[in-house]
Amino acid sequence: MENQFNSNFFGEEDKIDVKQIVRQYLSHWPWFVIAVVVSMLSAYIYLRYAPRIFETYSKIKVLDESEGLELPTSAFVFNRSNINLENEIEIISSYLIMERVVRELNLNTVFYEEGTIQTKQIESLPLDYNQIIKPDSISKTLSYKIQVTDKGFQVINIDTDKVLKFKGHSTYTQNHNLPFNVKLNDQIPLSDIVDTAYNIVFTTVKEATLSLKSRIVVEAVGDRSDILKLSIKGESKELSEKTLNTLTTVFNNDGIKDRQLVSERTVDFIDNRFHFLAEELDSIEIDRQEFKQDNRIVDIQTDAQIGIEQRTKSEEEVFALENQLELSKLLTNSLTNQTESDLLPANIGIENVSINGLISDYNTAVINRDKLIRSGGENNPMVQLAIAEVQNLKSSIDRSLKAYSAQVTASLNQLKTKNRRLAGRVSQIPEQERLFKAIDRQQKIKESLYLLLLQKREEAAINLAITEPSIKEVELALSSMRPISPKPTIVYAGALLAGLLIPFGVLYLIFMLDTKLHSKDDIAEVTTQIPVIGEIPDLRKKKNIIFNDPNDRSPLAESFRILSSNVDYVLPVKEGEKGKIIYCTSTIKGEGKTYVSLNLSLALSSINKKVLLIGADLRNPQIHTHISEDKQKPGLSNYLHDVDYNWQDALISGFDKHPNHRIILSGSIPPNPAHLLTNGRFKKLIEEAREIYDYVVVDTAPTILVTDTMLISQLADVTIYITRANYTEKNLLKFSKDLSESGKLKNMAYVINSVGASKSQGYGYNYGYNYGYGSADS
Repeated sequence: MENQFNSNFFGEEDKIDVKQIVRQYLSHWPWFVIAVVVSMLSAYIYLRYAPRIFETYSKIKVLDESEGLELPTSAFVFNRSNINLENEIEIISSYLIMERVVRELNLNTVFYEEGTIQTKQIESLPLDYNQIIKPDSISKTLSYKIQVTDKGFQVINIDTDKVLKFKGHSTYTQNHNLPFNVKLNDQIPLSDIVDTAYNIVFTTVKEATLSLKSRIVVEAVGDRSDILKLSIKGESKELSEKTLNTLTTVFNNDGIKDRQLVSERTVDFIDNRFHFLAEELDSIEIDRQEFKQDNRIVDIQTDAQIGIEQRTKSEEEVFALENQLELSKLLTNSLTNQTESDLLPANIGIENVSINGLISDYNTAVINRDKLIRSGGENNPMVQLAIAEVQNLKSSIDRSLKAYSAQVTASLNQLKTKNRRLAGRVSQIPEQERLFKAIDRQQKIKESLYLLLLQKREEAAINLAITEPSIKEVELALSSMRPISPKPTIVYAGALLAGLLIPFGVLYLIFMLDTKLHSKDDIAEVTTQIPVIGEIPDLRKKKNIIFNDPNDRSPLAESFRILSSNVDYVLPVKEGEKGKIIYCTSTIKGEGKTYVSLNLSLALSSINKKVLLIGADLRNPQIHTHISEDKQKPGLSNYLHDVDYNWQDALISGFDKHPNHRIILSGSIPPNPAHLLTNGRFKKLIEEAREIYDYVVVDTAPTILVTDTMLISQLADVTIYITRANYTEKNLLKFSKDLSESGKLKNMAYVINSVGASKSQGYGYNYGYNYGYGSADS
């Protein structure tokens, strides 16, 4: 039986119910009708008074600049086009070209003719108009209105509302500070324009140029064509045609001027270069002559050979002197470091006869001294004389070596100076050769440049004489016979579409932003594993919302009878006849938890079952409000707190027509509800009540902020989770789903309260959880 019930409630997999969606939108059909009527009416008014826009276009062919007369080149031989259409498009739509068109046509002055409702732009006034103010003098937008009467003109400054009246249909008859003069055109009868108003708007040249630049469209005709299409959209066909024709003329003249300017500058440049080239060629010849004279060059190769020989000889002399200097240093060191008995080396290469003689005499004196010392002793007068002679010779040799070294050093310095001179001269030879070749190369370059410029001068002169147009006009400006805007078919279709989409979009946003629960389909979107066993209708406008009479046949009574019947299906089948424990809980305050638990207990009692309703919401009890009892009347909290208190002493019979129905109120609000519910006495109460009553309905606390319900959830046979249509947030369903899947709530089933509360799916409820608890023990 249980499986059969679950299969009926779970249903099949989620499917999109198109009929339901259509029905949901069609329920608001008056808004669609109103939106369509308003949009179609708006479209009619728009088409009636919208300005008519015409498209004007012209076509031009850009001519190749290389088609002028010039000497053959590779591009000419292979007939390659030099036209870059992208560049031409950028040029023709450039600010400079557009500004010239604006100045030529005076487009910064715009004329309008006022109608009864519509004001349209015209090419010119049907009057003789003379503008006084210069275009460059206009620094801001100026607006004037000319009203033509049978007596004269009335000119109004729209910016300042200043009014000037002129008699005789001419502004020339009196002094004024207007930026223009007008008078009646003799070709146009006064009756055609009387009681008509015309507006004149002056804008800056820059503003008019940018406006024209944004309106002109230039595009190529085909991928491989040299033809460009110019188009513009505007109210006045005459003005648009004149604008495109003027643009074509300005662009053509600009191209011709550019070609002529290039040729003229080319000729002038070449003429000036001829004069300089002649002077430069003469200067190069003079530089060549002076270079040879200044560097004393006859022939660079011969001069180089002589310089190298002289340098080689000089380097050999430097080497010889450096040897003599080194030998002198060696003798000086030997003379300084030797003992008195040492001899000096003789004939080692010193090229000084005096020094060599002194060394020979010194060595003879040393030998003689040593002999006398060995034969007569050191104190012998002869020995003393020999020692003195050795010392004198040694001093003479030292002085001679110093003098010779100084002489050799001086000669070496002079020779090195001469050698550096020779080396510098030899080293300059490559540079002189390079400079000379540079002079020679410059002479050849100038000669070839002279010939090239002469050729180019002839080409430029010929092209200047036969300059052709830069473009060819394929089609002059033509305007469409019918306006391109507005198009009635598109406007009406768009209006119809807007009339349908706007209310649809608004409703779609309303539905999309709706986060409230409305039906069991919303629960099925979150979970199909938890059944929905009841939908309680919205009876908030009814005064009697309690199932007082067991024989009541009201929708309220029937809905709770159905709920009580469905509860039996989800209750587990157990052996024995003990009572069933039914928990009623919800996510947040205000979802009707107490309301459903009370009426469910009464519905069960109406079928002659003994029922006990326990108010287990110890934090915010509400049962007493439905039976007019004191909130502080002893109840569950007193029993849980006082071990000597008998719970049967707290039983209340709140409904006379339900003799099998009893209530235990919550009692005094305790400071520690979670502790009381888990001290074991609540479990004892449930076990004892199960023996006496067929059903025990427990009104528990909401689950989102307090854990009271989860602490005692395992005692329940079934947990009825109350939700409220148009009040419960859909995302809170995930919280309840997690409680069921995690086993925190046992054998859970949903009940939806206040179904059908608002057909428009109202949003009058406040979001969040405002349960009003002082504390939440866990």
